[in-house]
Amino acid sequence: MPQAIETAPEVRVEPNAQSAIEARVARGCIPWAAPLIVMVARPLLMIVAQGLTALILAGLHRPDAWHEAGHWWTVYGTLVDIGCLAAMFWFTRREGIRLRDLFGPVRLRYGKDIFLGLGYFALVFPLFLIGGMAFHKLLYGASTADAGAYLVQPHAMPVWAVVYSLSLWWIIWSPTEEATYQAFALPRMRALTGRTWLAFVVVGFVWAFQHSLLPFVLDWRFILFRTLAFAPGVFAMMAIYWRTRRLAPLIVAHWPMDIAGALMTCVLPNLK
Repeated sequence: MPQAIETAPEVRVEPNAQSAIEARVARGCIPWAAPLIVMVARPLLMIVAQGLTALILAGLHRPDAWHEAGHWWTVYGTLVDIGCLAAMFWFTRREGIRLRDLFGPVRLRYGKDIFLGLGYFALVFPLFLIGGMAFHKLLYGASTADAGAYLVQPHAMPVWAVVYSLSLWWIIWSPTEEATYQAFALPRMRALTGRTWLAFVVVGFVWAFQHSLLPFVLDWRFILFRTLAFAPGVFAMMAIYWRTRRLAPLIVAHWPMDIAGALMTCVLPNLK
C-alpha cells in the first residue's frame, strides 16, 4: 500500500505581518499615497477640528474663539479619530484586508496584554518626562515661562465635556493613534522605502509633531518643544511595536498617558 504523505501544517500569516504587506506592495496594492495620506491627515484634521470648534464658539460671540477652542481638544479629538479610521478603512479595503486586521490578536486570558501593557507604560512613560524636562531646559533655559500654560491655564468646561474626556475620548483616541502610526503607516513605509531607519524617522517625526497641535497655537517654541519632548517616548513605542508586532499591549500602555492628559487639561484647570 502506498504510504500517506505527511504534509506540514500550513502556517497562517497575519494580514498585517511585514511579509504580507511587502507582498501586497509588490503586487501594487499599496500605493505611496496610502501611508502618507493617513499619516499626514491626523495632524491636519486636528487643525481643521479646532477651526470648526472655533467657528462654533465665534458664533456664540466668544471673544477669543480660536484660543478657547484649543481647550476642547479632548472633545473634538474624536472627529480626528473618525477621519483617520475612515481613511484606514478605505485603504485597507483596497489592500484586501479588514480594518480589524491592523489591531492583530488580543490576548486577555489571565490579563496578559493588560499586564504587559502596564509594563510598557512603566518603561516608556519616564522617557516622555525626561524628554519634557530636557527640551524645556534647552528651549526655555532659565525662563520662568511655562511650556504647558496653553494646556493647564484655568478655563471652564461643561460637566458633560469633562465626563466625555475622562470616559469615551481616551478609549477611542489611543487605539486609533496607535493604529494610524504603528500598525498602518510604519510597516507600509518600511515596505515602500525598503529602509527601516527611514520609515522610523518619517513616521516618528510626524507622530511626535502631532502632539504640538494639541492645541495648535502660533508659537514656534511651543511647537518645537512639544515635538522634541514627545520624540523619545514615541520612538521607544515604535521600537517595541517593531520588535513584537503586537498592538494591544501598546494601546493599554497608551491609555494611562491619555487619561493623565485629560485630567491635566480638563479637570486641573477647572479646579484653579
